[in-house]
Amino acid sequence: MQPLIVGVAGGSGSGKSTVVQRLFATLGEGRVALLETDAYYRDRPDLSAEERAALNYDHPDATDEALLAEHLRQLKAGQGIAAPRYDFVRHARMAETQWIPASPCVVVEGILVLATDTIRDQLDLRLYVETDADVRFIRRLRRDIEKRGRTAESVMAQWEETVRPMHLQFVEPSKRHADLIIPEGGHNMVALDVILAHLKAVVDAS
Repeated sequence: MQPLIVGVAGGSGSGKSTVVQRLFATLGEGRVALLETDAYYRDRPDLSAEERAALNYDHPDATDEALLAEHLRQLKAGQGIAAPRYDFVRHARMAETQWIPASPCVVVEGILVLATDTIRDQLDLRLYVETDADVRFIRRLRRDIEKRGRTAESVMAQWEETVRPMHLQFVEPSKRHADLIIPEGGHNMVALDVILAHLKAVVDAS
């Protein structure tokens, strides 16, 4: 039986990771695999570090969708994959890869998961996490400073120049393709309990 492919989309800082964590906790170790679209940013060794830092990573063109789509096809065929890893400090793909084994459930998480049909058409369940912009910005600011080595000034500049405009142009409109919209993400326990119970029943029956 083919694995269940679940897409989790939503704006930066919306709480997608919390939803994914709850899903992992519900299904259990070894029964779910995660593909984070941030790891599939195109590698640009032809550019300097400064030029890579200036790229618009919130546009669909920044993602190597062909590789991501091929990896999804392999997982659906029951094959493991060597997923890329990305260095967010250097803005470059790492030489090392991450082995992702075939699993009963595969989760694809990222802001643009529902924005293009290349990935969207491979999903069995499409979820969109919706959270107010001010909350998302605070979460993004904290994450990028603590985990990605950014300064507050660079995070704010990126939010104004690319994150917010791309959210309005691509991310927000993509929610019309969602099967379910989850307001407040991981904090919406009622919605999550219903979704997770459904996913567990499907995976248990596979």
